[in-house]
Amino acid sequence: MSATQDIVAKLWKLCDVLRDDGVTYSEYVTELTFLLFLKMMAETGQERRIPAEYRWDTLARREGLDQLSHYKHLLTSLGDPEEKDSDGKPKAAKDPLVLAIFENAQTRLRKPANLKSLTTAIDDLDWFDAREEGLGDLYEGLLQKNAEDKKSGAGQYFTPRPLIDSIIRLTKPQLGERIQDPAAGTGGFIVAAHRRIYEENNELYGLPDGAAEKQIRDCYTLSELVPDTHRLCLMNIMLHGIEGDAQSMDTLTDEGAHLPKADLILSNPPFGTKKGGGRPQRGDFSTTAGTSNKQLAFVEHIIRGLAPGGRAAVVVPDNVLFEDGTGRALRQMLMNWCDLHTILRLPTGIFYAQGVKTNVIFFTRNADRSESGGTEVVWVYDMRSGAPSYGKTRPLRAEDFAEFEAAFGDDPHGRAERQDQCEECRFRRFTREDIAARGDNLDISWLRDGEEEAEDGLTDPDDITAAILGHLREATREIEALVLELDGEEEDPTPAAVAAE
Repeated sequence: MSATQDIVAKLWKLCDVLRDDGVTYSEYVTELTFLLFLKMMAETGQERRIPAEYRWDTLARREGLDQLSHYKHLLTSLGDPEEKDSDGKPKAAKDPLVLAIFENAQTRLRKPANLKSLTTAIDDLDWFDAREEGLGDLYEGLLQKNAEDKKSGAGQYFTPRPLIDSIIRLTKPQLGERIQDPAAGTGGFIVAAHRRIYEENNELYGLPDGAAEKQIRDCYTLSELVPDTHRLCLMNIMLHGIEGDAQSMDTLTDEGAHLPKADLILSNPPFGTKKGGGRPQRGDFSTTAGTSNKQLAFVEHIIRGLAPGGRAAVVVPDNVLFEDGTGRALRQMLMNWCDLHTILRLPTGIFYAQGVKTNVIFFTRNADRSESGGTEVVWVYDMRSGAPSYGKTRPLRAEDFAEFEAAFGDDPHGRAERQDQCEECRFRRFTREDIAARGDNLDISWLRDGEEEAEDGLTDPDDITAAILGHLREATREIEALVLELDGEEEDPTPAAVAAE
């Protein structure tokens, strides 16, 4: 076991202690982020970003109620941009990153002994080896552990690492490209893209003047709606040396319309309906302006957010590929404005938090920004039919994507020469005419054998429970979406309906 894996295991074990203090699994990593930030600033020589009275040693050496009271005051103060001293005068301006991570921060800890257990355990970790392996990898390992634990309920924020890495290998992020994730979660896609660029460019050494600073400051754009998840994202990218634009915002409002155009967009947008049944508040949306379906709206954002010739890889649930009405109109927009060259049908069981079957769609925006004729051929790779039952006893691995990556080819725009496969093979070619004949339904499957039984082989109780809950959540989502669509039809009848009346 590496030092990083050992530290992650020790930190996660502390969660059992904190449950006695009312701290849930979903809250634990956020709670730990505040403490780890202070400790990691000390370990990396960056404590100058934090006022002296709030640094790690000042907290860690305290005891009992004094420590807990100081910690609560620390959280409030570090997130307060207008903090004043005892004379009522404004204190020195705080570091923007510190302000963002601690904005509206509060602790769920009530027992001083539990805070002391945390600070002592963190101090006792092997920080020398952790620094050697990379503190960013340590923190990302903790996020992954949180997402993999079915009890934490955090899976909606974490895309499986083997899937992210496969997408990065195929889309080939390049130095100087502007890369965006409009639903960043904890920042996994951007971290992986930066890691590839960093490793392929001599760790950013020897570049022309200003190129390295431009890469870490100007080339990455992230947005995340959920405040606690945004904190985790900020911490994650910071520990990986990224100082890009990571905003706490709703991309489906006009704020999202002002995000800079991207050369590459990588994302796993949230599934489901917009909270409260609200529609996207985007003045530039046309196709999805009237829907509460978030995944459809995010796809329209991504289409519009690409620079001419820009490429995208997006995780979407099956309904994006087959839903009628707005869904069909969106697919037509996608295939007209872009070259939708590849669809990967993912195995079931890797997104239990959402409880839906998923795909990755790969597309390139028309280089001339035209709005017609973008797609001539769509290649579909079926990685779902006859796939193993993924879970604790059979985790998703990098090698599971090897055959798909070989079939995809070396061109990040999907233009490599591809073999036209037989009906019994996993990779097949469909012309735009073929798809039009299907009513623009892209939920294409031809290898039926074993697809519906993919979850029958699950044996771990957590996997089985998660699968059941996932299907229940998805059934509820579909009912809610149907109700919203019916309500929308009553409130905003189509011209044809008005004429009929």
